[in-house]
Amino acid sequence: MYLSGFEKTILSGSTGQRGDQMALEIVAETARMLGAERLVEIESSHIDGCLYHGDSGVLFCEKLVTEGARIKVPTTTNVGALNLLKPDQTRLPPEQRKMAFRLMVAHEKMGCTPSWTCAPYQAGMRPTLGQQVAWGESNAVAFTNTVLGARTNRYGDFLDIACAISGRAPYYGLHKDENRIAEMLIDVSGLSPSLISTDAFFPVLGAMIGRLAGETVCVVDGMPKHATDDQLKALCAGAASTGAVALIHITGITPEAPDAATALGGLEPKEIIHITHDMVIEARNSLSLAKAGPIDSVALGSPHFSNEECRSLLTLANGQKFKVPVYICLGRHTLEQLEADNADKDLRNLGAEFVVDTCVVVTPILPESPGVMMTNSAKFAHYATGNTGHAPVFGTLFDCVKSAQAGHVIWDQGVWG
Repeated sequence: MYLSGFEKTILSGSTGQRGDQMALEIVAETARMLGAERLVEIESSHIDGCLYHGDSGVLFCEKLVTEGARIKVPTTTNVGALNLLKPDQTRLPPEQRKMAFRLMVAHEKMGCTPSWTCAPYQAGMRPTLGQQVAWGESNAVAFTNTVLGARTNRYGDFLDIACAISGRAPYYGLHKDENRIAEMLIDVSGLSPSLISTDAFFPVLGAMIGRLAGETVCVVDGMPKHATDDQLKALCAGAASTGAVALIHITGITPEAPDAATALGGLEPKEIIHITHDMVIEARNSLSLAKAGPIDSVALGSPHFSNEECRSLLTLANGQKFKVPVYICLGRHTLEQLEADNADKDLRNLGAEFVVDTCVVVTPILPESPGVMMTNSAKFAHYATGNTGHAPVFGTLFDCVKSAQAGHVIWDQGVWG
């Protein structure tokens, strides 16, 4: 594998910067195992390894800090295991809470921007077309490749911070032109325009794409060209949860995909899938393990809710209080926007509880399981049972609001045609 003179110098240890050496050793050895021909310089990073999964991760990051490691490119943090504004919201045992805090602090000491959000692209970090970056967090990876046209693979815990410290990533996978060509065509043109323009369709389509494509790069044809960031966020999160998807070409939206032929590199697709209405309904139903009946909570914000989504929730509630807890997971940047005109107080008065810096599916916040959790997120629905013990019920944001106000599942089937 080719290494530049600078990279060889860092790896030799002659600079005396052991932290930099450690990070580049990790990146270079990973690149060799992947068969990469060289490393690539990156322009930003987003760190998923700041979520506490055990003491070894904490000790690793603190070792980097002790050895003087500092990030070399703009770097944001994904969610941690604690709401730092309200630490007792999380039911972690005291020792685990302490270690989770130490892990978050270690990332700040290395120079990371403490964004603590899984939607950094809605918090000011938006790489541009063609930029080489090294991001963790599956939905953020998919959004960056799909919507922004930047280039990243799905970087896992600890490799992500090593890339940020070294300013390098293995030059393989989606960093390279030839690996960004779609091989599968997913056609949604047979669906009604009214269905494919609704917010609820996007997470369901995402869940379908993940199951159909796995890790294959696909192109989706027939989508509306005016989709919002929130809709595309939901689609990317669904696909990256049910599958190993990192790039979805959406014609007219993905910068590299003005049309399907371009996304396919002028080649015929290896597989064509025509999405039918029945397939959409089946996929929607698969996101619910519980059926109609009482619910114990509503969980929103996976990925983190935006300012616009919070205000849509407020409008739909129309002043009527919730009968079950409604957890809104969001970043501090969004909470600050809500606080600017007291919308946060309006939501709290309805019975909403804000979960900042983290989310209810990665740390114990929901009522003690077992229970039933309603959500409009395909990602929450996919992970809920395994991570929380709660059975998910999927619905639109309207369904979630009305169900929270009633205390039991209410589905409006009209949106599904």
